[in-house]
Amino acid sequence: MRVGVVLLPEFDWTVDRARWQRAEELGFHTAWTYDHLAWRTMADGPWHATIPTLVAAALSTTTIRLGTLVASPNLRHPVSFAKDLMTLDCMSKGRLTVAVGAGTAAHDAHVFGWPELTPRQRADRFEEFVGLLDLLLTQPVTDWSGAYYTAVDARTIPGPVQDPRPPFVVAANGPRGMRLAQTTAEGWVTNGASHQGLTTEEWWAGVADVVATFDRITAERQAPLGADFVRLLNIEEAVGRSGSVAEIVDHVAHASALGFTDVVLAWPRATEPYQGDEAWMDGLAAELPALRALTP
Repeated sequence: MRVGVVLLPEFDWTVDRARWQRAEELGFHTAWTYDHLAWRTMADGPWHATIPTLVAAALSTTTIRLGTLVASPNLRHPVSFAKDLMTLDCMSKGRLTVAVGAGTAAHDAHVFGWPELTPRQRADRFEEFVGLLDLLLTQPVTDWSGAYYTAVDARTIPGPVQDPRPPFVVAANGPRGMRLAQTTAEGWVTNGASHQGLTTEEWWAGVADVVATFDRITAERQAPLGADFVRLLNIEEAVGRSGSVAEIVDHVAHASALGFTDVVLAWPRATEPYQGDEAWMDGLAAELPALRALTP
């Protein structure tokens, strides 16, 4: 079981560099940041851009994998995004993972003034987004004419370091997105079922239901997933900040028992969301060797 952390892009880099470096020193496998223009209750506070933040992290670390959690068509065009990802993969020397999702009807969906999409339209757009992004990152020149995107003589040169491209991890809670993850990506990520008003036990029951759906989709394909396929669970909603490290270890073990290969939780902040003491991460880091021994 691999454990990663989310670091919200709220601090100037003169301050934040130490936090990303600390995540690497403590032995976390991945460090992610949310890909939004503004986010929830923090919308009126500092919030830096995703790709520059990850570039700075790439140039300040050497081993930890870095990624978007998750990038969406709400604010990304595949042509320009592919160029950003190519450059980030080069600067990180092949440490990039690209987690992508369809996007919700939140702030990022409205900030450009685009027409509101139905859930089906968002899913259609997302499939095209992933397909075009895959082409752009695996060939030097791409032409595309689709329902949502056009690319004319789009160049992605010299291309990413990773071959054939950085791994994709697709966010999905429903069958259509899960099929996309299994057919076009190297991994799947979920936050579980809606957490609002749920107890921790109810949230885990919802996660189990999502996993059952994913396993059913896998069985219907009649093609086993690769041994390296990532199954990533964001356990932040289960964690809270009042529990002990031992309780967090139990949550990670629960995720492993459900078949997840990776978990991620947020780096503690001084205030909500994710309020907690950063020293809490030192205790979790001490458990990482034992957690790495867990297998789905």
